[in-house]
Amino acid sequence: MTNHLVRRAAEAPRLPYDSGGFRRWAVIGEEDGSVHTGFGLCDLRPDGRVGAHVHSYEESFHILSGTVILDVPDGSFVLEEGDYGLLPTGVPHAWRGGGDTAARWADMLAPVPRARYGYDTQAVPALPEHEPVRIDVRDPRTRSFGHFEAAQMDPGKQSQDLLAVSASMRTALLVYSGITVKMMVDGDLGAVASTMFMVQYAPDGVAGTHDHPFEETYLFLEGAVNATFDGESYLLGPGDTAWAGAGCVHGFSNAGNTPLRWLETQAPQPPSRHSYRFTRDWDYLSRVLEEES
Repeated sequence: MTNHLVRRAAEAPRLPYDSGGFRRWAVIGEEDGSVHTGFGLCDLRPDGRVGAHVHSYEESFHILSGTVILDVPDGSFVLEEGDYGLLPTGVPHAWRGGGDTAARWADMLAPVPRARYGYDTQAVPALPEHEPVRIDVRDPRTRSFGHFEAAQMDPGKQSQDLLAVSASMRTALLVYSGITVKMMVDGDLGAVASTMFMVQYAPDGVAGTHDHPFEETYLFLEGAVNATFDGESYLLGPGDTAWAGAGCVHGFSNAGNTPLRWLETQAPQPPSRHSYRFTRDWDYLSRVLEEES
């Protein structure tokens, strides 16, 4: 069985909306061999609703376009393009349309929902629909949400003002070798089973082949990427998605002259040590041992 999967945007199914005006494309799921990752793309019509329910997994999300209202026991929140958040295991929640056009978001479910257990979801009594308010990431009481803007990936624009509107220093930028990483959902936001973050490659950005003891998913948003998964090569672009299972050897390079950006998830959360196993390091060790023998 293959340990990776590529889904091209051009091949996305034209799914119908359900009676509530909601649809979800299960891009990565149990049937694909995933154990820790349920990754999907959701659409909700302006008048659509998803009734109150709970999951026995945690759910992270990132709003790609439009406006949606999320009802939780703490209140009702307006979420717009660039917002992201975490719904911990067992937290009742409901979704409703909040704009003039359909809302679209990516969701990450960890561990993977299981068909034989009703996809680990239970309906619960309706939640009160409070007057919805915008999230305020600067408010210390805002513990489950954040906001992303493309400018946050520019190392030259990491001002205190920009940090303030992206959930403060918790999301400080990691920069190395033409690659920038902006953490969104992790243990600091309350996640225990997964992470979600944004990655950007400069035109000369390259990550050599490596693998992990966890699963990763990539939703490509901007630019073009040369990607390899277990020796197979792909040219991927906006809207395409890929998944690498634990132990899948993969690498990336920017295939264009403009920035390359994608949304990435990991599950389970990486260990504190040895979360990356680079091919080059073990090839080097083999050469050293041969020279010593």
